[in-house]
Amino acid sequence: MVDTKANILKKLEDVLNDRKVNMSDASYVSQLYNKGNEAIDAKIIEEANEYIDAVKNSGREHIIHEAADLWFHILVSLTLNEISSDDILKELESRFGLSGLEEKRLRNK
Repeated sequence: MVDTKANILKKLEDVLNDRKVNMSDASYVSQLYNKGNEAIDAKIIEEANEYIDAVKNSGREHIIHEAADLWFHILVSLTLNEISSDDILKELESRFGLSGLEEKRLRNK
């Protein structure tokens, strides 16, 4: 099967779920899962700061690299917490046709 943009998230999610079920000391993701949410959250903050730094100081390719690292670690967190990328995509889809300001106003009720 050819990897398309449409199935990359699903393929990655399958790998992340496998690492969660079949823990391995040789797996970075399994090690993160064993450390739990707090350690994964710290990694997300680290990656977010690296992304922000790349936006301020680097070119396009470095920004893409850091964005991929950030997305990856967020997906690790979501998987650990039994949230799928489909759940996030459905939430984003529900926001179409609603201005960001209106969505924020409704959220604060």
